[in-house]
Amino acid sequence: MKVIDIMTTIRHRKGIKVSEVAEDHLTQEKNVKPDGRVRSVFTGGKLWKRLSLTVGGTVAISLGLLTSVYVATLHENDLWFSNIKEVEREISFRTECGLYYSYYKEMLQATSIQQGLHGLIYDNKTESLRTINILERMNVYQEVFLSILYRILPIQKYLEPVYFYIYTLFGLQALYVIALYVTSWLLSGTWLSGLLAAFWYITNRIDTTRVEFTIPLRENWALPFFAVQIAAITYLFRSHLQPLHEKLTLLAVFISTFLFSLTWQFNQFMMLMQALVLFILDCLDMLPTKKKNMKMGCLLNRLVKLFFHVLMVLCLTLLVNSFIKKILNLESDEHIFKFLKAKFGFGATRDFDANLYLCEEAFGLLPFNTFARLSDTLLFYAYLFVLLLMAIEAAVVAFQNLSGSANVQSMDKIEISTIVLKPGAAYNLMHTILFGCLALSTMRMKYLWTSHMCVFASFGLCSTEVWGFVLKSVRLYTPQRLCVIRHLVPIIILLYLSCKFCPGMVDELSELREFYDPDTVELMNWIKSNTPKKAVIAGSMQLLAGVKLCTGRILTNHPHYEDKSLRERTKQVYQVYAKRSPEDVYSILKSFGTNYVILEDSICYERRHSRGCRLRDLLDIANGHVMDGLGKNEPDLKASLYPRFCEEIKKNLSSYSMYFTRVFQNKTFHVYKLAKHK
Repeated sequence: MKVIDIMTTIRHRKGIKVSEVAEDHLTQEKNVKPDGRVRSVFTGGKLWKRLSLTVGGTVAISLGLLTSVYVATLHENDLWFSNIKEVEREISFRTECGLYYSYYKEMLQATSIQQGLHGLIYDNKTESLRTINILERMNVYQEVFLSILYRILPIQKYLEPVYFYIYTLFGLQALYVIALYVTSWLLSGTWLSGLLAAFWYITNRIDTTRVEFTIPLRENWALPFFAVQIAAITYLFRSHLQPLHEKLTLLAVFISTFLFSLTWQFNQFMMLMQALVLFILDCLDMLPTKKKNMKMGCLLNRLVKLFFHVLMVLCLTLLVNSFIKKILNLESDEHIFKFLKAKFGFGATRDFDANLYLCEEAFGLLPFNTFARLSDTLLFYAYLFVLLLMAIEAAVVAFQNLSGSANVQSMDKIEISTIVLKPGAAYNLMHTILFGCLALSTMRMKYLWTSHMCVFASFGLCSTEVWGFVLKSVRLYTPQRLCVIRHLVPIIILLYLSCKFCPGMVDELSELREFYDPDTVELMNWIKSNTPKKAVIAGSMQLLAGVKLCTGRILTNHPHYEDKSLRERTKQVYQVYAKRSPEDVYSILKSFGTNYVILEDSICYERRHSRGCRLRDLLDIANGHVMDGLGKNEPDLKASLYPRFCEEIKKNLSSYSMYFTRVFQNKTFHVYKLAKHK
């Protein structure tokens, strides 16, 4: 018998990216024994994998539930929520939180679900002299859903409506932590990474969440679904997914994206950022997609095509956006662009709305003390270490992909660059960079970044690719050293976090405080007892949200600031803190049907902001008047002919008392009833 030697020639496939070759190469290496024989997948490894999934999944669920109980306990201990009166509970939902919760309360107070929905669709209490569709204007579908759920479940005898509401939000924190845990686990391949991510999230609670004191805030509803979406996309980018797994993952992406968009009014900006992440990765050839014409040719040819492609996409986006706004007459986000223009130095503005945002700390730059707190838990140091390594490799591999040199490099080089080119890792890298830039520029958005920072840092410290690259770079790589360091480093950090922060967390849980705001409670009780149910009340946005929740009275304005006409109305109502005549203020308030106006000493004599950022200063600038106090004024500003209304009205002068009669007063608030005559 003749023995025929068959020789095969192996070559690189044309058009295959480094990531695809590297993953196939690593897969082959994992399935080959040292003697060259292919090992069976049905070995002890499968049992170990199932055991790891069981233990890791149990730890994830346990940590999620513990986090939920932890924040719920902090909320109870801080306010003594179970012992205070109903009006005090409602007042604890400050600013827009109270507005959102009021619709949940309104749905429950309705005689039927249909009547409650009708009241929201044809609402005439939120803005006086107007009928608006609350479901269309605001993201309150979650309040509607919870109210319906509370009605149909047999829990009314055992659980008060307010507890059903807040426990749902605290329960979503469990989902949030589990999603962060799973994302880190998917990226690193070990649940130890997820454990570290969850620990970092909890120990950095001040900078990762504010759910315990702003419960109904939209972001507390939305961010858990956003984290689930990121985890699903990370899993979707894995190679060799079974068709069923891919379909289920796509379903998870769709559902989480839908719920995220439904629960937060700023979802479009987050979706834009995510689209930008995917667009950048696609341009750099880091996604598992088919080759496109613009990615063919030499480096210079590709860069030119890429430049024109990006330019075309941006121009088309701006044109379509402008066209749609003009056709549909959309102006709801006009104030945001004015704010961004002024924030980044494209000209000073006297626009009241833009300056109102600029002077709020939440919309300012991220404070430096944030990094000090994050460094205290070692999170920031670990994050910078992982980010630096991956950013360098991403730049190298992007250059290789665009230049075409990736198709001819050796397997050793392919193995070194695998971490960056894995689509899931590349996606999370670009995600953390863009959302980091957003957080640095706007402090309110830091919660998007800091939670993902926990995931990204823990993934890097537990990653075989990151440590493998480091060890190979210093020529110290061995499989044993790699295994030891990727498990030892996170364990040491976990021990450090446990020893340093667990005693403080236990002490924090033992601290008992109580809600105390007697002036606001007195005001709400007076309004409820001494004003008609259809009375129209004017005041600051923050206070009026509580007025609606606690008393059900009709408002002139409210904190949901995304409507242009409402912004203009709010500016007019705030003239009570400007230098205007009593006749002007009276006519303005009467144009909105106002019966009572509430003046706050904390606004009239504000000291929280510096000169130029106090509310009265913003009104003076918008009205063309010089500001109070020592300091510079712009040369074209003029002195007002009238004194400040909120100060002068307290003197009971006849020119004021003929229009306004004081009917309530305490240390903080002054309520005036408007005369019926003109």
